[in-house]
Amino acid sequence: MTSDTCGRQHCRISDQETNGKNLTASSHDFSDPVYKEIAITNGYINRMTREELRSKLAEFKLETRGVKDVLKKRLKNYYKKQKLMQKEPINGDSCYDYICVVDFEATCEEGNPPEFVHEIIEFPIVLLNTRTLEIEDTFQQYVKPEINPKLSNFCISLTGITQDIVDKADTFPQVLQNVIEWMRQRELGTKYSYSMLTDGSWDMSKFLNIQCRISRIKYPSFAKKWINIRKSYGNFYKVPRNQTKLTIMLEKLGMNYDGRPHSGLDDSKNIARIAIRMLQDGCELRVNERMHAGQLMTVSSSAPLEGAPAPQMPRYRN
Repeated sequence: MTSDTCGRQHCRISDQETNGKNLTASSHDFSDPVYKEIAITNGYINRMTREELRSKLAEFKLETRGVKDVLKKRLKNYYKKQKLMQKEPINGDSCYDYICVVDFEATCEEGNPPEFVHEIIEFPIVLLNTRTLEIEDTFQQYVKPEINPKLSNFCISLTGITQDIVDKADTFPQVLQNVIEWMRQRELGTKYSYSMLTDGSWDMSKFLNIQCRISRIKYPSFAKKWINIRKSYGNFYKVPRNQTKLTIMLEKLGMNYDGRPHSGLDDSKNIARIAIRMLQDGCELRVNERMHAGQLMTVSSSAPLEGAPAPQMPRYRN
């Protein structure tokens, strides 16, 4: 079914369903009738049961898994997108061509004493194509720690990364060089726009920041801005921060964790699955955090959509 046909026949909750309802949305001042129509439909969707929502989503051949609030958001965004596409075609440049999902694993000790220095021991990337909504490629390399070269039993048990693995691995500057070469081969930042994406702020603001200081290299420019998916998820689905942990986000979207928890690559793949579902549900994933002068900063949602620069190996610190 074409989107035009869908827009005319199915994407509208029928007039019979909305007529006669006491819809408070009609009291607002809308600049365009299409927004009034969207608001009226949103009011109706808010009163639908979970089964009614699932039935309507199935009618549109949309994903039917997830908690009720997720289903409502999915249906509202689908309907809104269809109505606005009828009004005027949506600009295809409203998101990045690719998203690079990163979830580092780092050295750790039980209880994480405050004086302990975390060093990156796994550098994974999952390359998500935002047009096809598929994982197109992955990168994974382990890293040899320098300050605490011997892993704690707690770290080995948590991450599944053994002492033998890190002993045979390259140091961080070499792994970063390999990452940059991998990204260049995929023409990120040159032919294709892209953004980094993480599960929370720590990967970039803490782990990468500390690791660059340990390795005596400057912070890489391509990682200075990123999408914190926890913030994006919370804002999009209107849920509190304590409901944005990886396993909870998956559960609320009707998915199970796939793989080994605390494997950096498996975590990154599962984060990518959440990002795919959010894009399908109509979320515009945008950069929302950045590093500036070594400090974590928030990026406004009204800031221009800018992709990350072409990756370059940072210079060594003096």
